[in-house]
Order: sequence, then structure tokens, then C-alpha cells
Amino acid sequence: MNMQEYIILFLILFFTVAFIGCLYLAKKAMVKTKNEPGKNIPFESGHLHKKPVWGRYHIHYYGYALLFLAFDMEMAYMYPWAVVYKKLGIAALLDMGVFLLILFLGLLYTWSQGGLRRQ
Repeated sequence: MNMQEYIILFLILFFTVAFIGCLYLAKKAMVKTKNEPGKNIPFESGHLHKKPVWGRYHIHYYGYALLFLAFDMEMAYMYPWAVVYKKLGIAALLDMGVFLLILFLGLLYTWSQGGLRRQ
């Protein structure tokens, strides 16, 4: 990579961080928050929960979350692959095919073990 590309990347990063900092400072300047006693208590449908929040989630949902992350990351890898596909040709197609095959085999394994069954 050329040094000019690194400078552009650094400038984008700098201006992004500066923009986020300006938004944070504007929020702090415009909004005055009150510390109220019930503000940080978990609340659902007008009723306060007696149990801690983390106790409500069943372990079964973590499998769904991991599957979502796997296929979400697949899409994150598909975009750069699509950009270089023309340049690399059939090798890039085979690489992506292997990647998708591994994900598909993981999905089949999860399905065969009953990980997608509703409880």
C-alpha cells in the first residue's frame, strides 16, 4: 500500500473519532440527567422483576445467537471477496465455496443435533 492510502485511512479514523466526541459533548451540554432511585431497575410491561435480568434467558438461545453471528460474519467476508473476485478468478470462487461449505456443514450438524428445534 502507498503511504498516501495510510494517511487517508488515518484521517478518516481521526474525523470519525472527532465526530463521535463532538456528538458526546453536545449531548452532555444539552441534556441534564437526574439520578432517580428506580431508573436502573429492569422493567417489563409495567411490572418490576424480582429476579435478576440475566436469570431470564435460557441457554438454548445462545445457539441461535452463535448461528446468527456465523452467518453474519459470512456476509462480512462476502463483500471483500466480491471486490477481488474478478482479479483472482476461479481460485477465489473455490475459496469461497470451501468457506460456504464449512458453514453449511456446521448448519447441518446443528440441525441434526436438534439445535434448531423450538422448546
